[in-house]
Amino acid sequence: MKRLFALLATFATVLGLTAAFSPPAVAATGCKVDYTVTSQWTGGFQAGVKITNLGAPVTGWTLGFTMPAAGQKVTQGWNATWSQSGSAVTVVGVDWNRTLATGAAADVGFTGTFTGANPKPTAFTLNGVACTGSLEEPPPVPVDGTPVDVNGQLHVCGVNLCNQHNRPVQLRGMSTHGIQWFDRCYNAASLDALADDWKSDLFRIAMYVQEDGYETDPAGFTSRVNDLVDMAEDRGMYAVIDFHTLTPGDPNFNLERAKTFFASVAARNAGKKNVIYEIANEPNGVSWSAVKNYAEQVIPVIRAADPDAVVIVGTRGWSSLGVSDGSNESEVVNNPVNASNIMYAFHFYAASHKDNYRAALSRAASQLPLFVSEFGTVSATGGGTMDRASTTAWLDLLDQLKISYANWTYSEAPESSAAFKPGTCNGSDYSSSGVLTESGALLKNRISTPDSFPTS
Repeated sequence: MKRLFALLATFATVLGLTAAFSPPAVAATGCKVDYTVTSQWTGGFQAGVKITNLGAPVTGWTLGFTMPAAGQKVTQGWNATWSQSGSAVTVVGVDWNRTLATGAAADVGFTGTFTGANPKPTAFTLNGVACTGSLEEPPPVPVDGTPVDVNGQLHVCGVNLCNQHNRPVQLRGMSTHGIQWFDRCYNAASLDALADDWKSDLFRIAMYVQEDGYETDPAGFTSRVNDLVDMAEDRGMYAVIDFHTLTPGDPNFNLERAKTFFASVAARNAGKKNVIYEIANEPNGVSWSAVKNYAEQVIPVIRAADPDAVVIVGTRGWSSLGVSDGSNESEVVNNPVNASNIMYAFHFYAASHKDNYRAALSRAASQLPLFVSEFGTVSATGGGTMDRASTTAWLDLLDQLKISYANWTYSEAPESSAAFKPGTCNGSDYSSSGVLTESGALLKNRISTPDSFPTS
C-alpha cells in the first residue's frame, strides 16, 4: 500500500489544477499560515502561502482554505498539487516538501483571478486542524551596510553557506554571459545598477575557457576577471569567479589551465572577503569520479594561496547532481570530494527542469551544501518562452532552503534568458522597465526584495 501511495504521489502534477491526492498524514497539532499577495493586476493576482507546522512532525499534509469572495479562482499553482471546488481550495504537499518537522515551513504559491474585490482567504486548516497566527508575512528587517559589510568572510557550516556570525545566509544575484562576447555590459554603470537598484548580493563572472575565452589570452582574461572582482568588492557584492568549462565536458581537459588560473587569482585575491571560486561550470559526458579527481587536484592549488574562501564544485550532467544523466545525488553523497569548506553546484533551466529536479535538489539539500551558481527562467537552450510558474516554484524552494543563486544572464545576449533588451549595453540604464526583458523584470523583482541576513 505504501508503494501505491508513493507512486500516486510521484505522478501527481505540481503545476496547474489537478485532482488533489492526499497520502496518509499524521494529524497536525498546530500551524500558522502567512498569506501574501506578491503582485496584482486587473482581474488577476499572484500570492505566496507559507505553511509553518507548530506541532508534532507531519508526514503528508493537506492545506485547506476558503476563498471569501465570488469570482476568486486559482488558475495555476506551484510547489504543491492544487484544486478548487466552489470556494474551497485544497493544497497537497509533494514529495520534496510533504514532511514538515516541528517548526518547519513549506512555501507554495499560485496565480488567480478575481472579479470585484480580492479579500484574503480565510479558514486555513492543516490536515483538518485550524491554523492560527498571522496571515501576513512580516517584511524582512533591512540590514545596514552592503552584503559583504554585514556578512564578511563566508564559510560552509553543515549544509549551509554561513556568514561571519556563523549563521546561514542566502545570496541572490546575477551571472554575466561570456565576458569575451558581452564585456561591454560590465561597466561602472551596470554594476552600480546591479548593486544599488537590483540590490544584488553577488556577481558571477563567467570566464569561458574555450569558445574564444581564456585559452586564447590567459593573461588578458585573468586581468579582466580581477578587475571585475574589484568592481564587485567596491560595491559590497560577492564575486563568484567561474571557470566556465563547457566543451569539452571533462574538466580534466583543462586541468593544467585551471591550476595556472586559480593559482594566479587566488594569490591576487586572497586578502578579499568577497571572493568565491567556482572551479568547473558544467561537467558533462563524464563520470562523477572524474569530476571528483579534478576537484581534488584544483582545490589544493586555491588553498595554498587562499585557505579561507568557499569553493564551488561542479557536478556531472551539466551540474545537475547527475539527474540529467539519469543518476541522482547519491553518487555525490556517497563519494564526496575530499576537501573542506566546499559546496556543490546545481544548475537548472525552469522550462526544462521541473519536478524530478526539484525533488533531487530538496533531497540533496539535507545532506550536501548546495549553491545554484546558474539557472535560467527558460529552456535549457537559453531560449524559448519564460516559464513563470516553474521559475517561481524554483525560487520559492531556494528561498525556503536558503540556497544561494545566480541567474543567467545579466546581459543583452540574443536569447530570452537575457535580462536586457538588445542595445541596452550601449547606454547607461540597466534597471528601468524599458530595458528589461520579461526574465529580467522577474529577477529584478525577486532580487531587490530586502535581505534578512542574521547577525546574532
